[in-house]
Amino acid sequence: MATQEAIRELLDKMSEQRDALLGQAEGFSDEAASFEPPDGEGEGQWSVKQQLAHLAEMETAYRAWVERALEADDPDVSDVRPERPAIRLDAAQGKSVEELTAQLREQRATTLLLIEGMSPEQFERTASQPMFGKLTVMQWLRSYYRHDRMHRDQMAGRDPDYKPKFVGGAEPDQRRGPRI
Repeated sequence: MATQEAIRELLDKMSEQRDALLGQAEGFSDEAASFEPPDGEGEGQWSVKQQLAHLAEMETAYRAWVERALEADDPDVSDVRPERPAIRLDAAQGKSVEELTAQLREQRATTLLLIEGMSPEQFERTASQPMFGKLTVMQWLRSYYRHDRMHRDQMAGRDPDYKPKFVGGAEPDQRRGPRI
């Protein structure tokens, strides 16, 4: 069972990393945030705008996976299709940084409402997904702040300190082929 201290630490890190990411993103002009680094690899090739839209999409996916884990015993969430945010990755370049950061704030508020309604025991429930394997709800929720930190590094042109561990080894290209 998750302790109150562990839950508080989770919420603090989610807030700290998201605030830092939003502050960094809001420092970009719309023109600068549209630049796609030609030398980047994978998500490192994405513009700041595309990364912000991707983060909103993944927020909904992680949240849907957590919700499914709260409903069933160790479900396979590969077939769970979350409600998509209004601004998706493929439309990000035509939107403003302000619109994209507002979307991230809205998505995070929804996630925090879900967490506030959870009991400490629910953080130990599990769900499985082919790219990430079997994780507890707490691990899924920790993915939020780690993912924010990774994209903050990418937006700054740095090689991310955090790199997700994919079951198959390689990161899937979410602009090509099936999407989460």
